[in-house]
Amino acid sequence: MEKVFKIYILNIVKKIFIILVSLLVVITFNSNVYADKLLESGFLNNKMDYSKNQNIDDPKNKIILIYNHGQDDHDDPSNNCVWKNGIRNFSSLVGEKINGKEIMLYLLCTGPLAGDDYKRLWNKKKFKPPYKGITKLDKRVKANLELIDQFLKTGVPNKQIILTGHSCGGWMTMMLMAKYPDKVGGGISLMQACYGEISKKDKVAKLGIEKALEKFRKRKGSGPADLRQKQIDEIKQSKILSVLVFTHPKDPYDGLLSDWVEEIPGVKRIIISEDKKINGKKCYRIGINNGERWKEPVKRYHDMDMTDCFQYYNPTIIKYIESRI
Repeated sequence: MEKVFKIYILNIVKKIFIILVSLLVVITFNSNVYADKLLESGFLNNKMDYSKNQNIDDPKNKIILIYNHGQDDHDDPSNNCVWKNGIRNFSSLVGEKINGKEIMLYLLCTGPLAGDDYKRLWNKKKFKPPYKGITKLDKRVKANLELIDQFLKTGVPNKQIILTGHSCGGWMTMMLMAKYPDKVGGGISLMQACYGEISKKDKVAKLGIEKALEKFRKRKGSGPADLRQKQIDEIKQSKILSVLVFTHPKDPYDGLLSDWVEEIPGVKRIIISEDKKINGKKCYRIGINNGERWKEPVKRYHDMDMTDCFQYYNPTIIKYIESRI
């Protein structure tokens, strides 16, 4: 009996220990010191953190960049937004002036949104067309439109609002600009993609685009394949798409599937590089982890726009913005 009682007490102690550790982790990662992730919408400063002043003073002389993050799973809801190191390069532009107008950066977190049919979309056995309801990307377009209207009401000229986005955020930027070409001044799309690592997993380099997309359709089903193509076709209908597009041929997502953007009048495409260097400089990701600064060589080609050496393109970005405002 005594042995059973000891085992019982030991199990209780273990459970209490696990609860305490879990609480410590939650407290740690939600404290200001360890806030490596940005999880709420708001204006950012040039330190990759939220600005103390969330107001738009002197709106006529402000340029607002709206940053749209990527998403872990296409169409699914998510609690994520962006890691601080992921927004370092746009953050570095905050406070810069173009023709006397100051750049501000607004992070729009739309992770919790979900497509109406997300539970079926990626299940090729259950999905039967058409898609029922509104996709997450279209809901993100709506969220951007609502935010833009708020900025317009404060007095910011529409030409001084520039949409930006990475991955799915870049894809969505092109979708919005195609549907509402006069809503904002322009768009900047970074590594646009939203349907998984097609370039790598479906072996575009070996099979070619057409056969690789057939492989993607067999692997993931007609739902994602048809939706992806539908969105591309809608974007390509643009008479003029004033978007600056950055791609990398070794990006495992759409790296070798991005040539279609050059078919659209107005698009300026920049192929970042052929490796993990920009202008001959080795690229690193630099961020904050547990309150300490870290630096490591970039591992994923999809993250090239998040590296320190991507700031080589800051003058190009500034010149583009200047041409649009």
